Amino acid sequence: MNTLKSFASDNVSGVHPRILQAMAKANDGPAKPYGQDGATARADELLRRHFGPDIDPYFVFLGTAANVLSLSSMIRPHQAVLCADCAHIAVDECGAPERFTGAKLLTVPSRDGKVAPGDFRRFLRDIGNEHHSQPAALSITQCTEYGSLYSPDEIRALADFAHEHRMFLHMDGARLANACAALDLPLAALTAECGVDALSFGGTKNGLMFGEAVIFFEPRLAAHFRFERKQAMQLYSKMRFIAAQFSALLEDDLWLANARHANRMAALLGELVQDLPGLSITRPVQTNHVFARLPRAALTRLEADWHFYVWRDEDPAKDPEVRWMTAFDTREEDVRAFAAAVRSSLDI
Repeated sequence: MNTLKSFASDNVSGVHPRILQAMAKANDGPAKPYGQDGATARADELLRRHFGPDIDPYFVFLGTAANVLSLSSMIRPHQAVLCADCAHIAVDECGAPERFTGAKLLTVPSRDGKVAPGDFRRFLRDIGNEHHSQPAALSITQCTEYGSLYSPDEIRALADFAHEHRMFLHMDGARLANACAALDLPLAALTAECGVDALSFGGTKNGLMFGEAVIFFEPRLAAHFRFERKQAMQLYSKMRFIAAQFSALLEDDLWLANARHANRMAALLGELVQDLPGLSITRPVQTNHVFARLPRAALTRLEADWHFYVWRDEDPAKDPEVRWMTAFDTREEDVRAFAAAVRSSLDI
């Protein structure tokens, strides 16, 4: 039995029972390989129902692959991707976007993970200069790495800026479901309707065993994607097992129920600890992330029994910043037990 007590990430969660049931059902008998099966057709239909009838969707195994492949469809090796300094593609993908696209990532300081068009204007000076990588794509994360949210108007402004300067807009939507749940908006309202050109749509962090979707809203970007996916070793022969998971996620809005629950648990955790002496909530709790600072002694006591991440911090004079995350399967009693452990670690 797994006894790990963790608020480290929604990646540590298990698989939703309905997802497991869908995979078991897909396992009944043979099916055509490489996405030519009925389960993949059904999942594509559901994605079009949520994101729009003209999208071009593709399934891959991993979030890193979804990001790298969607970006590679937008850029050439002499070009650049503009993004926030905390962007997952720049910080947590081991240089995969640069290795496999050949292009450069150019970062700007963010505010709680968010960026605005004006942050990137300095890179426009290099357009046409052969000594500098040419900006070709802008990538944002929704919700951000700090759990903050872009409004539809903010996404539209970034899309307009990108398109005005002949760039594409990519969205890392590993936790797009949490953003939609927090803003009470459908999936298309934060993507297709805002001018996003390509999306990495997450499943693993929202109840799937494995699998992500690359969704193109700009048709020309998908012209060669089938071949690029194969070259990147992301064309799954038994595609039905990814597709069946997405169908179960999208049918009856399981994706939304999972995300709403995760967000509620984070909000509860934030409420339970926000007034504790010696602890400070460092960022707005908008989705399923809680960021806080607490003394190192308290941190050491808490880490003895609970698993979570201590965030990167360049100022050793400050108390450490931690990230606590909730998921679709986080129980209220676990949140309350953890909040009590936090209180105890602070000697309250």
